[in-house]
Amino acid sequence: MVGQYEDSEVLLTQFNKLIAELLKGSIGRNTFRPWEIEILLDIETCNLRDGNKKETLRRYQRSVQRQMEKGAPIPMKLSEYLGGLKAKREAAAMRVD
Repeated sequence: MVGQYEDSEVLLTQFNKLIAELLKGSIGRNTFRPWEIEILLDIETCNLRDGNKKETLRRYQRSVQRQMEKGAPIPMKLSEYLGGLKAKREAAAMRVD
């Protein structure tokens, strides 16, 4: 997804800028890196409801930040983040039953 020479700190900064643009509601550029396009397409396919889209994106951003600070080489996709949340909810529900 990402070129082998990109520094993860630089990548995280670029990811944060991309999410900030999405949260603001306008993207003021017309060129994107391939990994940014993958992230944008993945976000689009997740079909987030407008009511909680911004909060979901903020939580996703914080999760990516934590992962990358722990050494993840690339940002996870939103679909991966949402899948992890679903798995945690299902595991918690099984423990309760």
